[in-house]
Amino acid sequence: MRGLGPFLARKLVYGLAVLAGINLLTFALFFQLSTPEDMARLQLGGKRVTAEAIDKWKAERGYDRPLYWNPAEQGAARLTETVFFESSLRMFVFDFGRADSGRDIATEIRRRAPPSLALAIPTFVLGLGLSITLALGLAFFRATYVDFWGSVACVVLMSISSLFFIVAGQFLFARLMQLVPVSGFSPEADTWRFLILPIAIAIVARLGGETRFNRTVFLEEIGKDYVRTARAKGLGELRVLFAHVLRNALIPILSASVAVIPLLFMGSLITESFFSIPGLGSYLIEAIAAQDFAIVRAMVFVGSVLYILGLVLTDLSYALADPRIRLQ
Repeated sequence: MRGLGPFLARKLVYGLAVLAGINLLTFALFFQLSTPEDMARLQLGGKRVTAEAIDKWKAERGYDRPLYWNPAEQGAARLTETVFFESSLRMFVFDFGRADSGRDIATEIRRRAPPSLALAIPTFVLGLGLSITLALGLAFFRATYVDFWGSVACVVLMSISSLFFIVAGQFLFARLMQLVPVSGFSPEADTWRFLILPIAIAIVARLGGETRFNRTVFLEEIGKDYVRTARAKGLGELRVLFAHVLRNALIPILSASVAVIPLLFMGSLITESFFSIPGLGSYLIEAIAAQDFAIVRAMVFVGSVLYILGLVLTDLSYALADPRIRLQ
C-alpha cells in the first residue's frame, strides 16, 4: 500500500480539473449558445411571448443576473451574484437548485437513484462475470467448433438491437408466459419481479460484444512468452488460464468496462422507458421532453462525476494489481 495515497490524491486532482472543465463547457453551451431568453421562449410558447413574461421567467430562476461577472455588486458578490455561480459552481456541493416544475432536483435524484442502482449493479456485475466466463471458455476451446460457433453467436448478438430484445422479452416472458410483469416498479420486497426481466435483457444485449472483446484479450495474452514459460514448467491449461492469463487480462477488460459505468448508473434510457422504471434514465428523458434545462444540466454533471469516479477506481485497481503503475 506504500505510495498509494499520493497516487490516489493525484488522480482525484486530475479528476476535479476535468470535472471543472466539463462544468464550464456545459454552462457555456446552455447559456451562451442558447441564451436565457431562448430558454424562456421555449418554455413559455415560442415567438409570441411578451418581454414582460420572459423577464418574469428569468427572474424566477435567477437568470436575470450577469453570466460570469456582476459589476453592479461589490467584493465577492461580483462573482457569487452571477448565473454561473448559482447554476454551476453550486453543483460541486450537489446543490442543483430547482426544476422548472418547482421540485428540488437533488431530492428527485436521491429518490430515483435506488431504482437505477437496483438495475445497474446486477447488470454490471453479472454481465461482466458471465462475459469473462464465456470468453475464458472460448479461449480454452480455441480453434475448435466450440470457439467458432461461440464467436458466431457473439456476432449475432452484437447485430441485434437492444430494442428487439426488450420487445421480444416482454412479449414472450411477460405477455405470453406471464412469468413476470410487463412493466412497472415496486420498492417493496417483490422488487425482483419487476427487475429480473430488464436485468436479463440488459445482460444479453451487451453479452455478445463484451464476450468477443474479452476473448480477443485472452487470446492475445495466451500468445505471450510468460504463458509459454508457465506451460514449460508443466502447469495445466486451466491453471495457466485462471492463474496467469486472467490476472494479466483484467486491466484491458476493466478499461473497457469502466466506459459503461456512467451509462449503467444513470440508467439505460431505453430500458427504463420501456419498463416504466422511475430511475435516473427516465428522469432525464422526461426533462428533455419537457425542455427542463436545469435537470438536463444536473444530469450531465452527475454523469460526469460517475464517469470520473469510474476512471479513478479503475486506476486504483491497476495500482493495486501492479505497484509499478503508482510511479507513473
